[in-house]
Amino acid sequence: MKKIVLLGMFLGYSILGVAQSNNFVIFKAEIANKNTDFISIRDNKKVYKKIQVNKDGFFKDTLNVKDGLYQMYDGVEVTSLYLKNGYDLSLKMDAKKFDESIVYTGVGANENNYLAQATIEDSKLDYDKIFALKEADFNAKVDEISNANLAKLESSNLEPAFIELQKKNIEGNKMGMKQYFGEAQKKQLLNNTMSAPFDYLNFKGGNTKLSDFKGKYVYIDVWATWCGPCRAEIPFLKKTEEKYEGKNIAFVSISVDVQKDFEKWKKFVAEKQLGGVQLFADKDWNSDFMKSYSINSIPRFILIDPTGKIVSADAARPSSPKLSEQLDALLK
Repeated sequence: MKKIVLLGMFLGYSILGVAQSNNFVIFKAEIANKNTDFISIRDNKKVYKKIQVNKDGFFKDTLNVKDGLYQMYDGVEVTSLYLKNGYDLSLKMDAKKFDESIVYTGVGANENNYLAQATIEDSKLDYDKIFALKEADFNAKVDEISNANLAKLESSNLEPAFIELQKKNIEGNKMGMKQYFGEAQKKQLLNNTMSAPFDYLNFKGGNTKLSDFKGKYVYIDVWATWCGPCRAEIPFLKKTEEKYEGKNIAFVSISVDVQKDFEKWKKFVAEKQLGGVQLFADKDWNSDFMKSYSINSIPRFILIDPTGKIVSADAARPSSPKLSEQLDALLK
């Protein structure tokens, strides 16, 4: 009788344990050459949970999640995760060989190894070459990539919910690439045409016009104080300004902050000691200059020649080596 009672207690505990484990993800990792002492699990751009990594590169935690895609960010690099309550997932990786070294084991490993491998395959694509194709060839290439990814997904033995989610992502990526290509084509049509003018309030007082820079190249940074990627370019822009100081080029930053944030803009420019010519657009995104360039996302960089003609309606960012290559060629 005692054995039956004990067996019943054991079975009851086991069933309870299984039920409880289905309410969360067990996620553990062994990370060689860790970049930081914490990793963040993100739901898009929102930090869902921050997990401490010990001195040996280990962590283990439980996560109560809504099934779906997440990102794991180690302070330097990021990788996609598919998390589902009930998973018992183990990760082993070398942070110095980030994507190439990722291997998952345990419950949920198949879906996450698929994501890791997809990232590696995507990195092998030469996107500069793809976006340089003629429109018909570009569309054919994008369709080819999308169809290959769908075929691989369909032949996989992965969870149906994951497959459906990935199908949507593959279709979304295809449409996104085609939309980006179309916008890039429109931008290219502006090259070698005369730029629209501007006449904006200068941080140092008075107004400044594009025509004030006649005879000089003009590199324009369209940004806003609230824009994270814009702020990330500031240190690189400062270095670029220093490198080309005394050359025949003016560096102009145009803020598209809304009017109510005018004082915030002034304070930001002063505190960050921003260089170049700092201007404030008259009607933020609706300014005529912004509309002429179809600017709907920032940061956006524009390069204009000494006659006012557009060299590049979508110029390289300060953080890109391509910018120095282009400016060196123009200002030699």
